[in-house]
Amino acid sequence: MKADHAQVTRLLKTARGQIDGILKMVEEDRYCLDVSNQLMATQSILKKANRMVLRAHMDCCVREAVESGQPDQKLDELAALLDKLAD
Repeated sequence: MKADHAQVTRLLKTARGQIDGILKMVEEDRYCLDVSNQLMATQSILKKANRMVLRAHMDCCVREAVESGQPDQKLDELAALLDKLAD
């Protein structure tokens, strides 16, 4: 992985901590909208981490494939990923 490991790790650990907190909120039967707000905050962090990983992939792996004259596989991988994101 070419993304900044420290930043991605920090984001993922933050998300993990938030998920632990959400589980506790559910166990405590907390107010639904409070739980939902925390879920959305966690999703936002995970999306940010994913954007960082994908940007690094494009900046490094895809760029190298294009420069080597063989971009098809990397572009197909990105297209498949975009299909997953649309679901």
